[in-house]
Amino acid sequence: MSELLAPDILMSIITAAMGVATVILLAALGELVTERSGIWNMGVEGAMLFGCLIAYLVMAETGSPVLAAMAAMASGLAAGLLIGVMTVTLRVDHFVTGLGFNLLASGLTLFWFRSYVGGGKPPSYSTINEFPVPLLSEIPVIGPILFDQHLLTYAAFLSVPFIAFFLRRTTYGLETRAAGENPQFLEAKGLSVATRQYSALLFGSALTALGGAFLMMAFADQFRPDISGGRGWLAIVAVIAGNWRPVRTMIAVLIFAFLDSVAVHAQGVGVDIPYQFFLMLPYVASILLLVMIRSRSGQPAKLGVPYLKH
Repeated sequence: MSELLAPDILMSIITAAMGVATVILLAALGELVTERSGIWNMGVEGAMLFGCLIAYLVMAETGSPVLAAMAAMASGLAAGLLIGVMTVTLRVDHFVTGLGFNLLASGLTLFWFRSYVGGGKPPSYSTINEFPVPLLSEIPVIGPILFDQHLLTYAAFLSVPFIAFFLRRTTYGLETRAAGENPQFLEAKGLSVATRQYSALLFGSALTALGGAFLMMAFADQFRPDISGGRGWLAIVAVIAGNWRPVRTMIAVLIFAFLDSVAVHAQGVGVDIPYQFFLMLPYVASILLLVMIRSRSGQPAKLGVPYLKH
């Protein structure tokens, strides 16, 4: 266990955690906006899995991270549209829809992957490199952690204040929150509740799929079944643990990412503790956070409640 506390290993753990956090944070921010509109999107894991597969296919065929990211986000939009039809238009139970979508995504991605490989060796590609910020990345300790990361990592963390500003200071952001708090108010003003919920779902699912794409582009050069590994569920837990607030959600994500990074490094340095113990740490932490954090003051009043237009 002491091996993990060595200065160079600890630095590597923290630096890697920032990259791992990017995957979960993108999904969590998307889910935060979606839930603020009143939709419990439990299909985050499935949308991330679709993003992983589509990004893999595009990277394997073209080697272009930009095209892979765009294609993955398009798959996220398709996922959000499907979930929106079920939950907003047809008013199917949000939890049933999300769980069903996750099962669909797990089966379809495996089928498409096997069809693409055709029994042969899966193609691989070169993962994307970090983008060190000039001068800032050379600052001792802080530099490698904060300023020697991937471009999407910078974008994900910079998105936190932008999402907070959008939800609190912009007209459309306030209308999105109203859809989750008091949809009758929007209806009385002649505004469409469904439009706000659809747009939140599309945005959230696209961001989630982008997180899946980043996972493939930065950390894996081959697709594996269920490669998202429960990170979509961690994103949902982070939103709840963060009390539906962007900054608190980011803090919860960083906790999960740090524990995930510890698990990876524990296998690498040969700690005398079964590696399965470290792999379960992020998920145990998520359960403990839900148990300890009883406050739900930030939860939208109509979250998960189908809206019936009068």
